[in-house]
Amino acid sequence: MKRRTFFGATAGSAAVLTGLHGCSPTDDTEIRIYDKKYNGPYEGPYLNRVAFPIGGIGAGMVCLEGTGAFSHVSVRNQPDVFNEPCTFSALYVKGHPNGAKVLEGPVPEWKIFGSPGTGNGAAGTSFGLPRFEEARFLVRFPFGTVNLTDDEIPLDVTITGWSPFIPDDADNSSLPVGAFEYRFKNTSKTTQDAVFSYHTKNFMKVGSEGDTIKSINGGFILRQDGTEEKPYDEGAFAAFVDDKQVTVDHCWFKGGWWDSLTLAWRNVREGILLDNPPVEGKCPGASLFVPFTLNPGAEKTVRLMIAWYVPKTNMRYGNDPDGAPPPEDFDNVCCPKRKYHKPWYAERFKDVNEVATYWRSNYDNLRAQTKLFSDTFYDTTLPAEVIEAAAANLTILKSPTVRRQCDGRLWCWEGCSDTRGCCHGTCTHVWNYAQAIPHLFPELERSLRDTEFHESQDEKGHQTFRSGLPVRLIDHSFHAASDGQLGGIMKVYRDWRILGDTEWLKRLWPQVKQSLKYCIDTWDPRGKGVLEEPHHNTYDIEYWGPDGHCTSFYLGALTAAIEMGNALGDDVTQYQTLLDKGKTYLETELYDGEYFFHKIMTDGLDAEFKPLDVSDNGEGYSDIVQMLNTQGPKYQYGTGCLSDGVLGFWIALVCGLGEIVDPVKVKSNLRAIHKYNLKRDLSDHSNPQRPAFALGKDGGLLLCTWPKGGALSIPFVYSEEVWTGIEYQVASHLMFEGMVEEGLDIVRVCRDRYDGSVRNPFNEYECGHWYARALSSYGLLQGLTGARYDAVDKTLYIDSRVGNNFRSFLSTATGYGTVGLKNGKPFLDVKAGKIDVQNVMVSGTKMML
Repeated sequence: MKRRTFFGATAGSAAVLTGLHGCSPTDDTEIRIYDKKYNGPYEGPYLNRVAFPIGGIGAGMVCLEGTGAFSHVSVRNQPDVFNEPCTFSALYVKGHPNGAKVLEGPVPEWKIFGSPGTGNGAAGTSFGLPRFEEARFLVRFPFGTVNLTDDEIPLDVTITGWSPFIPDDADNSSLPVGAFEYRFKNTSKTTQDAVFSYHTKNFMKVGSEGDTIKSINGGFILRQDGTEEKPYDEGAFAAFVDDKQVTVDHCWFKGGWWDSLTLAWRNVREGILLDNPPVEGKCPGASLFVPFTLNPGAEKTVRLMIAWYVPKTNMRYGNDPDGAPPPEDFDNVCCPKRKYHKPWYAERFKDVNEVATYWRSNYDNLRAQTKLFSDTFYDTTLPAEVIEAAAANLTILKSPTVRRQCDGRLWCWEGCSDTRGCCHGTCTHVWNYAQAIPHLFPELERSLRDTEFHESQDEKGHQTFRSGLPVRLIDHSFHAASDGQLGGIMKVYRDWRILGDTEWLKRLWPQVKQSLKYCIDTWDPRGKGVLEEPHHNTYDIEYWGPDGHCTSFYLGALTAAIEMGNALGDDVTQYQTLLDKGKTYLETELYDGEYFFHKIMTDGLDAEFKPLDVSDNGEGYSDIVQMLNTQGPKYQYGTGCLSDGVLGFWIALVCGLGEIVDPVKVKSNLRAIHKYNLKRDLSDHSNPQRPAFALGKDGGLLLCTWPKGGALSIPFVYSEEVWTGIEYQVASHLMFEGMVEEGLDIVRVCRDRYDGSVRNPFNEYECGHWYARALSSYGLLQGLTGARYDAVDKTLYIDSRVGNNFRSFLSTATGYGTVGLKNGKPFLDVKAGKIDVQNVMVSGTKMML
């Protein structure tokens, strides 16, 4: 729990004058103390950066802020982070002098000065309109609820934002839709007449022509036509309610300066229900109004539904191989022949009206199914910080980081830059860490394996770690990623056990063997069981010589190949020999008595090390260059304690492969990572790389330290940074190995940085917003409980690290529910679908449900 003290003249202004700005309390100043509990509400200073994504998998998003505002509007197939168009809901309560207010809490200070446009006074925004005094925000993913309070408003107000999220139902979870349920309850002793309204400028407008506003049942559609030069400008956004009392102003007043918004607010302030039909041509904005009357104690809910449709893009990533046929650019052509990416929903629906009709017709059913998932997920006894971390990062699946192409396949960025995706191609060495999709939407996850081992793998077994979009055969002129390619083999094993589809494994097995052969021939040509030749990895560099980090992947992949080969009746003798050699080498040659390290090599390799040329720099650097050449290639980790040092063994555990090397040594390595790399205060830490992930008074788990000396002059390029995805995998691995408190320690330090005051709790960033690596947080559930279901042998496994009494969420390919132990006895309460459990193993002992 974190605590901050804020000072303000009144309760309502506590988030305006703050101790962070050096304010001191005076006799007439009210002191507000805010406690932030894990998995609890956000209020006061912790609301500052809250923005909660709402949208479908691969469809785009609109964020509901902790204040109730709409922002980060990214519905055009690309991120548009911090895009906050003038769009807001409002309330008018008749007979109250200040009864007209935007349905939001106070504007966060950072928006007043410092955000785009504030130097010119934030013109055209809604920031200057009256708002509620206070807001409070609580998440029960995928629901985010805002509570608004104001002494001048005699109604209790809550806003619940959500969009469908139903495990094993990828299509309904991928809809380009969202909803905001405004609930009003009369807390006074008299009848209240009120009007709910929603107002927006046409934020779909691109350029100077082709924008208009059309009608839809219960609301309006913001439209933009495409052009011959830019057909991808075409887009539509519908906003509507299902209330028969609705009145719609389809076109705001057309004037100069701020006339449109001035008169739109006049309608709110005076309770005017302006019925204005659609007009031809341009319109600056639109509004809808829902009047209602509440007797004392009565309540009313208005459901504001949104849907969008942007069917075309100019998105094409990856280089085609020589001789590839030219792509086609016709609407009826799907992947891989298409020239540009077409979103999945545009193949499913013909226009925004069809999306809206489906949304309206299925709303209640989709909400019930989504609520069942949410209730089940939060029906747990696991630590609050773990549930907060796992749930917060499920928002990545609703962010622009994730795409689905027209045939339904998944394709993803690593993260999102402010206005574009960052690092294309479902990068294998980043998505290695992500553990949510294989359990919640296993068919989507399997589509990634199909891409990796087919379109992204050539006849030699070389995989490009960045798949093309549209998904298609791709050029192979760059390095393969050792951790990404070897991790993919373990994930084939995992996906096979989750889905129970041995026929799929049979079809993929030849490509898996070819991939592993490439890895052996390229990085272990002398058959030592470790990776010696320069091998590319997630740090965007090549290790020279064997190391614990990537060798853990190699041994994990060999173990997975042995298990799969045995199941298919194939000869795995070579794999077993290499595994035995590799285990011995790792435990004797790469272990310093406390942790595994990296033996930098340049001699005895097929690759030739080329020292730096002294003449490339001035004479003043000659000694430094000579020292660098003595240390070997740049960007290694050597004797360092690497937080990813045994990552491959964690992936083996979450994939169900078990312990591969001496667990005593692995535990010692993890203990060292916690001891040396976890910092409570980074004020004195030097980071010339990308410091904003964690700095100053922040705590964090450093990627690497050199506690025993041997620090390199230029180590690998991100060594001084803090990445949440690595924090979570280390924490989960510690939990697997019985060091629960150490694991929770790391989770708390991480989530304390994302408490809402400085960083968005629902946007853990690395190389971009909503960074995929943070989905390792889902592995915390398995780390604490050991709970997983094997669909091949129909066995439920439990290996608790939280005692003989616990409840936790479990999702499988056929259903989900609550799993746990009660007085040491296993139970499984299936809430949706079915889970065919024929065997139960609890910490290695066979038991019965």
